[in-house]
Amino acid sequence: MPGVFNLSVDEVVREAEDAVALGIGGLLLFGLPETKDEEGTGAWDEKGIVQQGLRAIKKTAAAKKLVLIADVCLCEYTSHGHCGIVAETGDGWTVENDPTLELLARTGASLARAGADIVAPSDMMDGRVAAMRKALDKDGSADTPILSYASKFASAFYGPFREAADSAPQFGDRKTYQMDGANLREAMREIDLDLEEGADMILMKPAMPYLDVIRAARERVDVPIGAYQVSGEYSMLQAAFEKGWLEKDRATLESLLGIRRAGADFIVTYFAKEAAKLLS
Repeated sequence: MPGVFNLSVDEVVREAEDAVALGIGGLLLFGLPETKDEEGTGAWDEKGIVQQGLRAIKKTAAAKKLVLIADVCLCEYTSHGHCGIVAETGDGWTVENDPTLELLARTGASLARAGADIVAPSDMMDGRVAAMRKALDKDGSADTPILSYASKFASAFYGPFREAADSAPQFGDRKTYQMDGANLREAMREIDLDLEEGADMILMKPAMPYLDVIRAARERVDVPIGAYQVSGEYSMLQAAFEKGWLEKDRATLESLLGIRRAGADFIVTYFAKEAAKLLS
């Protein structure tokens, strides 16, 4: 993705300082570990890459002006690329929902201890919000909010991120636990369930192909709602810019304005720095 890079710990500190200077409100951190295994143990390693990044940012003055959100998932840390524990069955392989919950809860608690202001489970396992809330409370992080990817669809628009994070599934796909893009009512049920389990806010993903979902959620619930303008959305716009098919500045802001108008209170986007400069 043009202008988007994997960063070392020292570079992410500089990125945080740049974000503050531009007036950006927060950062959403993902990690790419040196090694991976079947359970994704790097996700909850106290010396894990995101944990290191959080601690480093928290030592700077920038931390006082940024909300640090830590993504909670296993796909970047597992050797098979799925968001949970996998098991072989007579019909092939399946992702085991319930055994995964403990690992996700452990990861959320670890990230909160490292300095995350908000933890954001993105795995789409059933019951993970309740498991994470219990683990956070037990670990002394009762005040750490949960931003749930309550409405995350099995989308074609994640491709560039998966390549960058080396997190594409090595077999099968994620349609058994991410949502069917045709089913708006399921999205609303998932949102209701996550809020009942203790989610403090929700994140919709992707954004542009699902503006109707953002609007439906905004009319349904009275909690902070964010939308994630994902890697495919960013990359296709960048490709059009390079071809000269779209005017970069206008199209960038218009894409974000549409998401905001649909009902998002905040937007996660790879255009953040560029948009901040345009809006200043």
